[in-house]
Amino acid sequence: MTEFAHLRHGMVDVQLARRGIRDRRVLNVMKQIPREQFVEPGFEEFAYEDGALPIANGQTISQPYIVALMTEAAELKPPDKVLEVGTGSGYAAAVASRLAKTVHTIERHEDLARVAAGRLAALGYDNCIVHTGDGTRGLLEAAPFDAILVAAGGPIVPDALKRQLSIGGRLVIPVGDSEQEQSLLRITRWSDTEYDEETFGAVRFVPLIGEQGWAEDGTRSASNHVPGRTHFRSLTEMIGAAVEPLPSFCDPDFGALFDRFAHSRVVLLGEASHGTSEFYQARAAITRHLIEKHGFTTVAVEAGLA
Repeated sequence: MTEFAHLRHGMVDVQLARRGIRDRRVLNVMKQIPREQFVEPGFEEFAYEDGALPIANGQTISQPYIVALMTEAAELKPPDKVLEVGTGSGYAAAVASRLAKTVHTIERHEDLARVAAGRLAALGYDNCIVHTGDGTRGLLEAAPFDAILVAAGGPIVPDALKRQLSIGGRLVIPVGDSEQEQSLLRITRWSDTEYDEETFGAVRFVPLIGEQGWAEDGTRSASNHVPGRTHFRSLTEMIGAAVEPLPSFCDPDFGALFDRFAHSRVVLLGEASHGTSEFYQARAAITRHLIEKHGFTTVAVEAGLA
């Protein structure tokens, strides 16, 4: 077994099966799809970690668990015709293509669509058809669909997508009016006018841009605008709203800003990789303050020795 195949099997066993994914067909397919072929160059070593990864145009390749959860919720069957909104890297379309007869996938970024189409063709997923356009409108010329999966979060369920479901068809989509998170919904169509709705918990996706989603500036598109409602913010804006200015390391007020953790049993201080000298100074000042002012007695360090 190759290194990537070993990592792929571990991902399925640990990240998917142990977290509640039960559909054996989904689990088996995700053991076969080479996710390392769908990430950006240089990110291959992270392909099977438990998280989303950046791709071009500010988009992401979704966390493996989320791909599995949405695919399982869609209940794909061998005869099904599927629409995916938000092709991105093409990974989720590849997964769906092993479970359904035909997958139409639509991407609003022409360059992403072109790369995904080439990748899917090169890997032999020839029942995937890539389109460029506004996914919130669906794909009327290929409708109806037995299942529709939407890989971006919108403020509402686009009516066009609901209308393009076959009777008994399932629409899986993240929906929320907050930039912080959405709820993952499954909409099942039972007649021309009857739909059931189920919730699969909180998720966080990139915004669904389009006529029946968000506008480019973060407000609702004109077709579904409701005055006074919130709009999504960019990652930069969210970080800017959350950060707090810090005084000098030697200023007593520096440590005092961390009094909010005085009653915690455990405080974790870390960083994604090797920190800067300023980070280490800050960590030392915070640790000193928690020991001297709040009685913390144990410091555990995960570090190598020089």
